[in-house]
Amino acid sequence: MPGKENAGFSMLFSENIKGMNVRLRPEESFDVILREMTVGGCPAVFYYIDGFVKDGTMQRLMQYFIGLERFDSTMTAEKFSAMHIPYVEVEVIDSFEAAELMVMSGGAVMFSEVFRDKAIAIDLRTYPVRSMDEPENDRVMRGSRDGFVETLIFNTALIRRRIRDTSLTVKYINAGGAGKTDLALCYMEGRADEKYVSEIMEKLKNIKCDSLVMGHQSLAECLIKTKWYNPFPKIRSTERPDCAAAQLLEGSLILLCDNSPEAMILPTSIFDFLQETDDYYFPPLTGSYMRILRHFVFWLTMLITPLWYLALKYPSYLPGWLAFVVPPESGEIPIIIQLFMVEIVIDGLKLASLNTPSMLNNSLSIVGGLILGDFAVKAGWLIPEVILYMAFVAIANFSQPSYELGYAFKFMRMLLLLLTALFGIWGFAVGIVVILILVASNNTVNGKRRYLYPLIPFNGSAMLRLLIRTKKKN
Repeated sequence: MPGKENAGFSMLFSENIKGMNVRLRPEESFDVILREMTVGGCPAVFYYIDGFVKDGTMQRLMQYFIGLERFDSTMTAEKFSAMHIPYVEVEVIDSFEAAELMVMSGGAVMFSEVFRDKAIAIDLRTYPVRSMDEPENDRVMRGSRDGFVETLIFNTALIRRRIRDTSLTVKYINAGGAGKTDLALCYMEGRADEKYVSEIMEKLKNIKCDSLVMGHQSLAECLIKTKWYNPFPKIRSTERPDCAAAQLLEGSLILLCDNSPEAMILPTSIFDFLQETDDYYFPPLTGSYMRILRHFVFWLTMLITPLWYLALKYPSYLPGWLAFVVPPESGEIPIIIQLFMVEIVIDGLKLASLNTPSMLNNSLSIVGGLILGDFAVKAGWLIPEVILYMAFVAIANFSQPSYELGYAFKFMRMLLLLLTALFGIWGFAVGIVVILILVASNNTVNGKRRYLYPLIPFNGSAMLRLLIRTKKKN
């Protein structure tokens, strides 16, 4: 009797059924269905997962099979699938591993005495899926309102709806050990770097992990060797099919993972995170203004509080017109402690907001922030200037959609503050150098691009396109 090793089917129908029962254990799992029938006068067995197959289609196929006349001695699996299975996705298979994967993925596998060492796989899978609403974390003022969902085939269809070109290639990979997660690598033939495509395919095939249950995050950690001390995100993702399609037309690769509504964009640089879909739904002048403003505001979130604290340590260096930034009073607690306190309190409010019922979320967050800030100032714990600068930082973090990049900048801001407090101007300068080293050395699935591309290596035209939008994407 065949075990769990990869093996071909036996010539004996009974041995094949025993082998499948060992693998699928239908007597122990109520949702693994073993359906015995007589098809064409011969015993047949169907294996499938209840809840995955299309019930109506499966019922009609069984009704059709029951009415078939007795088979002659020349009937084979190939002949039966061609003559008697009126369905679009049918395949003849010859191994237990292929049969097991098909059943566990949601298809149905048919065994019959006349098929001998072959079986027929019928792709009847259908997965539970939510509606394709606009992504909550990637909204636009104008443009389409659909978004990726947790079903892989739906996501590839959303991309193909926008790119009706035969050069759009979608390669299927199955990875993840026990999880056996479906992946799809999408690229435009002739636009994407073929060498880079081959490298990514090789990495995907060689993934060594038990499962990819965390979707794109598990996949990213398998593709890239991470360094715990470098918080910058390695791969950019999007939940918008229009954004994914636009990236494909620019020569990027899109990696889709079943059970995840996010598409991974490869390769990635830090400047890519500061692009938004809205930039392309407005005229070039408006889009360019929004993009330049986003860059300025977001980079300022990392520097504004360290620069302000540096000014407080060296007020004599300030010109007269900037004297107002120095507060008349510093409060009962050192300002550096105040800044770190507010950094932590802001994250505490975020965590509380995530776990607050939706109907109370906005009101409690606003009221909590106002009350805490007002009473902290009145009690002498904080000064108004600390509240002002940290409020700007907290709000400005949302000028770009990447949660990971926002926290990376937060950690860099706190590092700059600490070094400035300890070593003054030299500490600030060393902090800037450390940040540049962390960004430049960040590992990514890069191909020919580094994390600082197009700044390093420098590409003038690409750098200009990142700042100024001259025309709409295709």
